[in-house]
Amino acid sequence: MVIKNDEKNFYIVGAECFSLADTLDCGQAFRWAEQDGVWQAVVGQKLRRVSQQGDTITFFDCQKEEFENFYMPYFDIKRDYKKIIDTVAENEVLSAATAVAGGIRILRQDPWETLCSFIISQNNNIPRIKGIIDRLCENFGEKIEGGYTFPSAERIAALSIDDLAPLRSGFRAKYIIDAAKKFADGTVSPERIESLSTDEARAELMKIYGVGEKVADCALLFGFSRIDAFPKDVWIKRAMTVLFDGVLPECAVPFAGIVQQYIFHYARMTKLSF
Repeated sequence: MVIKNDEKNFYIVGAECFSLADTLDCGQAFRWAEQDGVWQAVVGQKLRRVSQQGDTITFFDCQKEEFENFYMPYFDIKRDYKKIIDTVAENEVLSAATAVAGGIRILRQDPWETLCSFIISQNNNIPRIKGIIDRLCENFGEKIEGGYTFPSAERIAALSIDDLAPLRSGFRAKYIIDAAKKFADGTVSPERIESLSTDEARAELMKIYGVGEKVADCALLFGFSRIDAFPKDVWIKRAMTVLFDGVLPECAVPFAGIVQQYIFHYARMTKLSF
């Protein structure tokens, strides 16, 4: 892998184990959309634009500080995914899964946005999740060039459940408000969660009304890079039962969250019968 740049853009040339489409469209994040080969989303305070041609990934309108401080951690660029894949591929099923899904990387997203997004995801489908999040940003985010920012916990904490009616989020509205209040007043602190073990961090997130183990583990995996977290919804539980009799192979345990994505994508792409 070689990192290059010109006056406007940064590039990764010879990217291994990195599929932009699989990474951005596998259910980790809900604001990215592809148009004419370019993926774009408002992330943080800016519209980000990225594309991939073969093993070359382009980060548009990007300077060194943004590439190093945002894109490097966001796309987990420093982690050796090839080494992880070689390790777990000693299991025959995981070898097949990585052949299909080995381009997925775990995004390092904003903890508040990640938690709120996965609260919205409960008992929901992808188009509807994206719609609710779009309405959340349009109604309560900041208007910037190219779209709307994700509203802060403090902004949402100041609202009532009735204020969230335009989102059409149903029972999730009360969970969103409670999460925002606990993040805003420090009852649940991202800084504190960073210092806790994964089990302790999960318990901390589950202080929030409506947050169970699955949502907490999604927040830990996609918002805090806890790659030992293993979110389990009904589909991954079924896939685990069919493929592994419900027990993750020992070689995969240290990378459970990454492998979870391989398993889920493999089951979906191969139309595994549940």
